[in-house]
Amino acid sequence: MEKVTLLAADGVPLAARIYEAQAPLHGNVVIGGAMGVRQDYYARFAQWLARQGWRVLTFDYRGSGDSAPPSLRGYQADLFDWTRDYEAAIDDAHAAHPDLPLYLLGHSLGAQLPGLLANQGKVDGLLSIAAGSGYWRENAPQLKRVVPWFWFVLVPLATRLFGYFPGRMLRKVGDLPTGVVLQWRRWCLDPQYSVGAEGELARLAYARARFPVFALSIDDDELMTLRGTHSLLALYENAPRQVQRIAPADLAVRRIGHFGPFRSEHETRLWPRMAGWLQDLGAPATA
Repeated sequence: MEKVTLLAADGVPLAARIYEAQAPLHGNVVIGGAMGVRQDYYARFAQWLARQGWRVLTFDYRGSGDSAPPSLRGYQADLFDWTRDYEAAIDDAHAAHPDLPLYLLGHSLGAQLPGLLANQGKVDGLLSIAAGSGYWRENAPQLKRVVPWFWFVLVPLATRLFGYFPGRMLRKVGDLPTGVVLQWRRWCLDPQYSVGAEGELARLAYARARFPVFALSIDDDELMTLRGTHSLLALYENAPRQVQRIAPADLAVRRIGHFGPFRSEHETRLWPRMAGWLQDLGAPATA
């Protein structure tokens, strides 16, 4: 593993890591992380994937993880900036092996942002893991009961008081720049999620995506629902897309959950399936 610094289009430095393939090279994988999740979380999976023949790049969005400044108070960043960060990771991976396929492995938010990418032409497919539209009425039941309080009370008050969202202290999501969490709030309160909140330009951006999308929906996901996954994929209206539903019993385990797919306990049963789905992205698909 090599730690590197990428530069976003506006010159913002981004902490990234490259895991070189330890077998005959299949192609590139860029892992787009979930909201509030550091790239460290995907390290063991990235190492394993590299052993299977994939060059893997992980990164931290600006204002998070190793790309965060000493203080987030007043730090300027929103989800469009995070999309530009994603683009920088894709550009770097593509430049390393422009002749090989480049796939995105998006966890939650990491499968939502690719519809807004300006460099979609460099992407050959998206493997979506535990991702949905985020619209609050399509959240899992246990989350839907508490999320109005989160969006209408906790987020507005905490960001106004601290100058950022102090998620680590509150044990909610993680520390987030004000612009990120308030824009995410607008998305989650809109039935059409990002497209509804941002309007026609966002809809057209998602509509331009032509890369195949394979989405894994997890039966015991405590945040996302199957309905939400279908709503997200509907935004990629012109892309070939497919949904796979999986339950813990399918893997002979007690739990998977929203964050579980990248835990090493699933190395023998789930990770090979995920690697196989990456390979399948290169096969012909129908919408």
